[in-house]
Amino acid sequence: MADAPHRGVILTGENGADGHKAFYIHIEARPGKEDAVVDMLRDIYGCVLGEPGTGPWFAVRYSPQVFGIFEAFPTIAARDAHVAGGGGDIFRDNARMNDLLTRPAHVYRLDVLLNKSTIGE
Repeated sequence: MADAPHRGVILTGENGADGHKAFYIHIEARPGKEDAVVDMLRDIYGCVLGEPGTGPWFAVRYSPQVFGIFEAFPTIAARDAHVAGGGGDIFRDNARMNDLLTRPAHVYRLDVLLNKSTIGE
């Protein structure tokens, strides 16, 4: 049920072999909380700017209430460092997540197969 409290995130996927990694995060805002979700995305963006191991990072909007984040990393260690940082802290704030999101953000662990960009340093 959308009004019931939830964990901030659901995490799926495996780490697999080391190499280029990514996250895709699916986010659905509660009605009326769309602007607050955009603010949350800005807060996360501010955190990733200081992360040398975080490569390309995109916040996207699919519809008025549906958002996503795509972020890439050169290694599993860089992705883990990102999770341990400020952006991860935002998703671990269950009270904030329950206030803003209809359901937990769904975080997908991904392997990057091909890319046309620099993934981290």
